[in-house]
Amino acid sequence: MSDLTDTVGVPAPEVDTSGRVQHLGWALVLICIAQLMVVLDATIANIALPYIGKDLDMSGTNLTWIVTGYSLAFGGLLLLGGRLGDLYGRRRVFMTGLAVFAVASLLGGLAQNEALLLSARGLQGLGAALASPAALALITTTFPAGPSRNRAFAVYAAMSGAGAAVGLILGGWLTGLDVHLFNPQDGWRLTFLINVPIGLVAAFLAPRFLRESESHPGQLDVPGALAGTAGLLSLVYGLTRAGNASYGWHDEWTIASLVAGVMLLVLFFMVEFRVEHPLLPFRIFMNRTRAASFVAMMLLPAAMFSMFFFLSLFIQNVMGYSPLKAGFAFLPFSICIIISATIVSSLANRIDPRYIAGVGTLMASAALYGFSRLSVPDGGHDVLQAVSTGQNLGSDVSYWTQILPYVSLMALGMGAVFVPLTLTAVHHVRAEDSGVGSGVLNTMQQVGGALGLAVLSTVGSHFTNGHISQIAPTIGRGLSQLDPTVTSGLMARLDVSTPQQLTGMLAYLGSFPTGATHAFMVGVFLMLAGSAIVWIFLDVKHEELATDAPEQERVHVG
Repeated sequence: MSDLTDTVGVPAPEVDTSGRVQHLGWALVLICIAQLMVVLDATIANIALPYIGKDLDMSGTNLTWIVTGYSLAFGGLLLLGGRLGDLYGRRRVFMTGLAVFAVASLLGGLAQNEALLLSARGLQGLGAALASPAALALITTTFPAGPSRNRAFAVYAAMSGAGAAVGLILGGWLTGLDVHLFNPQDGWRLTFLINVPIGLVAAFLAPRFLRESESHPGQLDVPGALAGTAGLLSLVYGLTRAGNASYGWHDEWTIASLVAGVMLLVLFFMVEFRVEHPLLPFRIFMNRTRAASFVAMMLLPAAMFSMFFFLSLFIQNVMGYSPLKAGFAFLPFSICIIISATIVSSLANRIDPRYIAGVGTLMASAALYGFSRLSVPDGGHDVLQAVSTGQNLGSDVSYWTQILPYVSLMALGMGAVFVPLTLTAVHHVRAEDSGVGSGVLNTMQQVGGALGLAVLSTVGSHFTNGHISQIAPTIGRGLSQLDPTVTSGLMARLDVSTPQQLTGMLAYLGSFPTGATHAFMVGVFLMLAGSAIVWIFLDVKHEELATDAPEQERVHVG
């Protein structure tokens, strides 16, 4: 435990104003365990989807709701969760969120039908929306401004950044275990059940190591909560549906959800201007640096999604990696973002956040550009020749020289982004607003991620489909000239049952890299847009981050 305390820069136990001993190192452990659970649960079930579908007899469309349901509840309820922490006590809401998350995980792990599983995923999202903003606010209110808070935020940011990659690895490993709970292949259930003891123990220990904040019951803005939550749910649902190739931007429900979301959010802002105790106090946005941090934290994770989404598909579909091996391919991301966050936490004491985050965005932009240069055989004849000889299309792509360097560079860059922007986003927020400030930051990331994935998926699908139409006829003619035994072998290898399906699958595999590389380029522009915001508007000095403003905001006009 002393190692963690030293890492965070905390001088062991401290005594707060009430005379109570504070174990800051253990407090950070609890907060970061909760954040890691919340983040990795967005990806841990991804690898298990085929097994869940087979075990519970779920269709492909319904399977996507295992991922979408969690993201929808999480993103839509974050703002409300943050405000509830401000009003009813952040430790209480944090513990409630962990308990809800653990119970929902138990229900999901024991589910015998899709209705219970999908309900459990939504309930997990609710628990995450309560726990995550409370966790971030607890760091702000528990750790004093300066080096110890900077280092605490570094650990928090590292957990947030590494969680997606850890989820892929852990999901692959747990899914492969032979546990025989109900059926022979029940390893997927462990991706849910693993959260139960962790969440309950963390909730049980929270009163010992975390200090409760002031509560202000009776000040909940019910009309604003209803309009804001419904608006965010509709917006996140519409963006998620737009990013799904089965629906897209032209689907009537996508359009209806987006329009409803915008209208409800307009209604929400109208309500907020009129109530005495708004769910979202607009003073949160009056600080220019904080507002810039919120906008940047919407754009930058949106760009990062292009790496996790498209690169994971590229590694599995094109290079032929197994799901578990693909998860380990992202392990350097987790390692490098922890290294980066550790270094940046020290630099934040001496260098202005504009320069740290600005350089980080440029590093991440360079990494995305590197991914956009990945190339594989994409002509119809080249695709057919490669697969007919038993090769993967990406057999000439070297993980060590063409992927690993850019994964590492991306992690180092994003570590340099997350730490200073998290600091500037919640710095000098009034004590009574720290929960909703954390909720706004998390909401920006979730909405930005959904928007980024929708835009990047649209770009990727457009170029993939265009290329499919070019090479499919050539592949079809080539297949008709192959030896029937070779064709049968290809059909068995790619798990298709007809020559037409084989033609479509080969055309998709040959075209996906074209769509992915174009999506990576769009990610570059999103990252550069976030970089411009950081360089132009992030004007807080590092000396100021080492201070607290207990009562008033330092407003920057201009």
